[in-house]
Amino acid sequence: MAKKIKQIAIYGKGGIGKSTTTSNISAALSAAGYKVMQFGCDPKSDSTNTLRGGNYIPTVLDTLREKNTVKAHEVIFEGFNGIYCVEAGGPAPGVGCAGRGIITAVQLFKQQNIFEELDLDFVIYDVLGDVVCGGFAVPIREGIAEHVFTVSSADFMAVYAANNLFKGIHKYSNSGGALLGGVIANSINAPYAKDIIDDFAKQTHTQVVEYVPRSVTVTQSELQGKTTIEAAPDSEQAKIYKALAAKIAGHEESKVPSPLDVKELRNWAARWGDYLLALETGEIRTEAAGNL
Repeated sequence: MAKKIKQIAIYGKGGIGKSTTTSNISAALSAAGYKVMQFGCDPKSDSTNTLRGGNYIPTVLDTLREKNTVKAHEVIFEGFNGIYCVEAGGPAPGVGCAGRGIITAVQLFKQQNIFEELDLDFVIYDVLGDVVCGGFAVPIREGIAEHVFTVSSADFMAVYAANNLFKGIHKYSNSGGALLGGVIANSINAPYAKDIIDDFAKQTHTQVVEYVPRSVTVTQSELQGKTTIEAAPDSEQAKIYKALAAKIAGHEESKVPSPLDVKELRNWAARWGDYLLALETGEIRTEAAGNL
């Protein structure tokens, strides 16, 4: 009996640190002895570059444009510690559906049974989460990914994107779609940022999987074209990424979230805005987030 491959999708607003987080999870899982493939699903095609010394790789769509037929091995490149790196790619700017690369790449790999051939333990899809259109929704809608995690900071637009993702998961949950594992809270340094993310998770009936602070170690590592796991394996930031990877490896039960409607989300954000303003002006010193 073939072993079960654990397929994970990580979504998040553009610029929120989704690819940084995903690459460090992949690197940590690989360092722990797992066979990992990272599947970049962003048209920018930059998901895997810190796994390959800062180097970009040809995408599935670019290769298909050059050739009539493509073998999956032609678009798989080895990265840090043997991680298999793939970039789905996208159409030329301003032309076609940005999610087409995901659809095409997933179909290609399924037809050629690549995941089984490579004896993978994990396939991690790094997916742009600003817009859950037909293409970007594929890992959720088709049930390709078993578990979905979203990367979000405490900034409103990141939370807004996460809430939209929850709506997509909720919509497809009755037809075999992937379910939500939880929120990866990124750039969490100020105490109020943790409180905001905790409250959002509470309101939407999900959980925070890990709190990842903003760190200069990440910046230094990426300037070298490396993940923190590779460049600074003994750093405090690497320990956090390793803990996050271990939680994802052991995660079994995902659930359907309860997204807020637009009015609820705006009212929730306004309450937090009033609270932070009062905190800044000294009108209040401490107040439990649960009292908002």
